[in-house]
Amino acid sequence: MFRRIFLLNAAVLVAAAALLLLGPVTISTPVLLTEALILSAGLAVMLIANAALLRLGLAPLQRLTRAMTTIDLLRPGPRPVAAGHSEIADLITTFNSMLDRLEAERATSSARALSAQEGERRRIAQELHDEVGQTLTAVLLELKRVADQSPAPVREELLLVQETTRGSLDEIRRIARRLRPGVLEELGLASALSALVNEIPDHGGLTVRRRVTGPLPALGDEVELVLYRVAQESLTNAVRHARARHVDLSLRRVPGAVELCIRDDGRGLGGAPEGAGIRGMRERALLIGAGLAIGPGPDGGTEVRLTVPTTQREPLP
Repeated sequence: MFRRIFLLNAAVLVAAAALLLLGPVTISTPVLLTEALILSAGLAVMLIANAALLRLGLAPLQRLTRAMTTIDLLRPGPRPVAAGHSEIADLITTFNSMLDRLEAERATSSARALSAQEGERRRIAQELHDEVGQTLTAVLLELKRVADQSPAPVREELLLVQETTRGSLDEIRRIARRLRPGVLEELGLASALSALVNEIPDHGGLTVRRRVTGPLPALGDEVELVLYRVAQESLTNAVRHARARHVDLSLRRVPGAVELCIRDDGRGLGGAPEGAGIRGMRERALLIGAGLAIGPGPDGGTEVRLTVPTTQREPLP
């Protein structure tokens, strides 16, 4: 790079010196106006030529700088083209190789972290079901036995405690199902999405409509889990943050892919930065080579669209 810039500048200066030595132009003492104008014009031409040559030579580096400042490992994009002279092309090629290594290392570490997270969720769900659930069930049975043997005033209070305990048991079971979606393993993705929609509380006036267009192509366990978790996170965001009244969840087959779309009519993302939930969805999408688009819906609100390519292009039904 230094050698090329030096040679370009040297060529411009040599050309200017040759024009002064061999050309008909001379410099008088004192300097005449016409001579000053000629020298000024020559200097301007030299500066313009030097700027143009440097801009052409450094243009690939400017493109590389823009790529460095805008790159996001969670949103893979096109690589900078290895253009320019050998040194610049080698630099861009090295940068692209570094990006490939970083994305591969991030994918590996994310896969391990998500696998550990799913394992921890299964363990906690199992403990909630086996330990806490069984303990609360025993408490319910004991409360019923004591209530049956108690006088009427005490029995009424015990029945209230019993209902509160039963509500806590139902909540623990619901949390365990969200941590470990057993219905996904037993009945498949469509049934798991139906159960997920049915678990959304209706006291807030939120209406969720589910539509699964089938038959769907065969999907692996990992792909189905990613689809389920993205739907789960999207519905959770719609319930907690979007202030939405209606949510549409659709799963359908498109040419060469399976598409999951969750769309609400809430307040939208605005200018809020992406939180851990959305970044977690992006990491899961990268693990299965899927595309994730999050943005405003056609009628406002937020739209989350996950497109999972299939191994074989399936015809539409």
